[in-house]
Amino acid sequence: MASDRILTVPNLLSLARLVLSIVLFVAIERGAHVPAFWLFSVAASTDWVDGWWARRFGQVSRLGRIFDPLVDKVLVCGSFTLLAAAGSAIAPWMAVVVVVRELMVTAIRAEMEKAGRDFSAALAGKLKMVLQCLAVAAVLAGRAWPGLAIGDVGIETAATGLAWGAIIATAWSGIEYLVAARPLVA
Repeated sequence: MASDRILTVPNLLSLARLVLSIVLFVAIERGAHVPAFWLFSVAASTDWVDGWWARRFGQVSRLGRIFDPLVDKVLVCGSFTLLAAAGSAIAPWMAVVVVVRELMVTAIRAEMEKAGRDFSAALAGKLKMVLQCLAVAAVLAGRAWPGLAIGDVGIETAATGLAWGAIIATAWSGIEYLVAARPLVA
């Protein structure tokens, strides 16, 4: 059950994630790869923490149900766009797919909210977010520590695989939302 409380730990974590996202974007633009990697890692981890905290301590709020996914979209779409523009394993068309999916889901969520239906992220949406975050982190790690390898796999190869996995999960979860919303838009 959602409350009307605004100053909750989850909402403050979402606000911190938004601020960290802005600083991250500046770091990416300036080529500060090591700080960008750490900023992204901390910002992305707050998404998990705020959701856990909200459920664990009963601090789910109406604001949080809107603000949290919005800030997630700012973090991911901004990161994908900036990294694609700078040339990386994330191609420009991949950034477009991510942004279009996020805009579409935002519109669907708004309609579902008006209709009083649940719009919580499904498993595909959670997997999408994990893969998107791993792809961004891998690209940033490759820039921060060129030549880094995980076992026999170079970080650039891992970043490319994660970017493709993220795009597949992004498309799949977008289709799931469209199917779920079909009764509302038909």
